Amino acid sequence: MKSFRHNAPEVNAGSMADIAFLLLIFFLVTTTISVDKGINRKLPKNCPPGTICNLDTHQRNVLKISLNATNEILVNNDIIAIEELKRITKLFLDNNADKSCSYCNGKGENYLSDNPNKAIVSLQNNKLTSYIFYIAVQDELTKAYSELREQYAINVLGNSSGIFTKDEFTEIKAAYPFIVSEAEIK
Repeated sequence: MKSFRHNAPEVNAGSMADIAFLLLIFFLVTTTISVDKGINRKLPKNCPPGTICNLDTHQRNVLKISLNATNEILVNNDIIAIEELKRITKLFLDNNADKSCSYCNGKGENYLSDNPNKAIVSLQNNKLTSYIFYIAVQDELTKAYSELREQYAINVLGNSSGIFTKDEFTEIKAAYPFIVSEAEIK
């Protein structure tokens, strides 16, 4: 008996490289690359060699905020809720040590700085503090500064529109400088 062998048909692979290249370009063009999110902060300049850059700061002008491993906030050794952090920070920054702020309500005697320009917010976090909680605390601090700057713009500059000249913006930032010192709890 005669066996019939069929030869397998050949596949023309000449255009396979072109197709692969077109698919590669298609996926490169249509794929979105996720952008990392972070906190927009301007770091201080390095201390020039030969100068002393340490600040002598009175303890009254430092608001100590500590975040522990169980996501609790300690402000000057008092446990507070995150909802209170903005109010306490505003109180600390804006009271000018005369207890005249409108939102104090007789509370927060431990949270009085001498002046917004001397006020330093010291934020310390534990290694086990969750990132989401840390960001929430940073948001509350930013809200406190933003609200104080908005109040300054309305009360002092008479500008409630939110559109400022460069000089006005510089004045607002100088009135309430964003001074936050961050460290890790050891």
